[in-house]
This record gives sequence, C-alpha cells and structure tokens, in this order.
Amino acid sequence: MTPRHLAVWGDPIAHSKSPRLHAAAYGVLGLDWEYSSRQVDESVFDDALASLDDSWLGLSLTMPLKERAHRAAATRDTHAELTGAVNTLLLTDPVQGFNTDVGGIIDALGEQSLGDVDRVRVLGAGATAASAVVACVELGARSIEVRARRPERAASLIALGERLGVEVTSDAFDGGADRVDLTVATLPSGSALDDATVARLGERGGALFDVAYAPWPSALATAWTGGQAISGEGMLLWQAVRQIRIFRHGDQTIALPGEDGVVAAMRAVL
Repeated sequence: MTPRHLAVWGDPIAHSKSPRLHAAAYGVLGLDWEYSSRQVDESVFDDALASLDDSWLGLSLTMPLKERAHRAAATRDTHAELTGAVNTLLLTDPVQGFNTDVGGIIDALGEQSLGDVDRVRVLGAGATAASAVVACVELGARSIEVRARRPERAASLIALGERLGVEVTSDAFDGGADRVDLTVATLPSGSALDDATVARLGERGGALFDVAYAPWPSALATAWTGGQAISGEGMLLWQAVRQIRIFRHGDQTIALPGEDGVVAAMRAVL
C-alpha cells in the first residue's frame, strides 16, 4: 500500500513542532502516514499544491499561507468562511479547507479555566487575530478591542464583529487601556512592544494568552502584570488534534479513537 503523505507548509518553517505532534499521534493511532515540513512561500504555493500526487492526504498551513489556502479550497468550513483563513487542507476532490485555529484557541482557553469571557483585547490584526475574535465570541465575549500598529488594518475584524453581532473596536498599541478580562496576543514570535505600552496594557489586561510559544516566555509574557501569562502551546496542540480528526474523519468535531491517549502522547513531545 502506498503510504499517505501529509506536511506542514509555511515560511519560515524550521521551528515548527507540527511534525513531532503528528508523528506522536499517528503512532498511537497505528496509522502508516508520513508527515513532513516544507518551506513554501506565497509565490510558489499554487505550483507546489498542483504538484502533489494522489498519495497526498492533507496539509497544515502556517504563516503566510492561510489566506492563500483559503482561496485554494473549493469548500470551506464555517470558521474558515468567517475568518478568511484556512490552516488545514484535506486533499480530496474537490479540496476541502478548514480553520482549526478557532477551535484550538477555545480548547486551550478551556483548559486554563478561561472559557467564560466578557471583555477581550486582541493584539494584532492578521489571520490569527480573526480566529481569536471568532473564538472569543463563541466563548461569550460581548466586546472586543483590537490593537494594531496600524489600526486601519482592523477594518476587516470590525466587519467580522458586525457579522457576529459583537462590537469590535480598534486602536493603536499606545492608546488608552480600559480593563478587560483577557488579552489575546497574536503577534508574530519575537515581536516586542515598548515597556510603557506593555505596562499600560498589562495593568488592565487580565490574563494573557499569547499564541507565541517559541521561545517561551515571550517578551510580552515576561513583562505582563495583569494576570497569568499562558503560552500558545495549548493552541498548537489542540488545533493539531482537530487537524488529525479532519485527516481521519473529514470532520474536526469527531473525536479520534482513544483520543485521551493520543493527546497525552502529543503533549509529551511538546
């Protein structure tokens, strides 16, 4: 039998823990699947996708390919449609696109007893910020404030809030800071804010959920004073669990066989 191939694509990609996570899960599940990583940028994505043969089952997509993957998918799940971002492609005919980042954030926050939020601040305005907005709305948030270096970039997130029936506002990083229950940082790993801005945001920022996980603690987490600072490793873990559900069942809501054992094996290699 021809082995099934899967991979994570992005640029950069050398730091990715996805191959270890998937390999651990496939071992427990007894699946003869091969999962690799490949550096792919936006300029070559379409050609790289077209070059894959029938042995390829699926792809995980990270920065900067989530919007490109959204365009490549013939069908998309609800979270992918809402966010305009696809981080999982199931290479059926036609190709199916999914967003497991939303569910990954929900699952990770639930593990930390942060599954009930009212006022939220999101740092950043990219594809992961859109997933954070949707996740927080599904967790009950009634207002979300987006902070970005260029607040005009948050226009799509404000429109997303209107679709979801929740007020989303935007401001610069150095704007005033009202008290919130939770801050979700979606800034690229290695991003740094000046000390005064971090102090202002942290003082009234509640718990910090930082999607960055390498290195940890992040610069933001080190300086955070508002409450507990939580690594994005939980999101990484749970979005991967949901991806494997898709590759196995075609549906991210259907649990894997013996899923507790699968998750334990994946967590052990983080």
